[in-house]
Amino acid sequence: MTASVPFPDRDTVAEKLAALSVPDKSYLTLLMENAAQDDNLLDGLRRHLDLAAGSPFLNSLKLENLGLWLGTQAPDRLQIRLMETARSSQHPAYQAFRTGLGRSGGLERAHPPATR
Repeated sequence: MTASVPFPDRDTVAEKLAALSVPDKSYLTLLMENAAQDDNLLDGLRRHLDLAAGSPFLNSLKLENLGLWLGTQAPDRLQIRLMETARSSQHPAYQAFRTGLGRSGGLERAHPPATR
């Protein structure tokens, strides 16, 4: 008997995040609409960032744009978890993603600072 693979698996999500074409963005947007898929999305994101970190060539601009897109598109419930993922490593791949995520303003929109 084979073990069931969660749909979508982290490698599929990582591939979609790496390509980030129009159909991939639609797929990822649909994935973010379903809270039950949050862990799969974040596992795929970590896989993508780890692959980028291990790559001989680091495309910082592409990772920054990914952070900007995800921060803009992700629902409020994901914003803290996205930032936690971005801060989980000091590698330049994670830093580039974190820069884009910060520029998106998603975390501030989802959780505005308290006023006095």
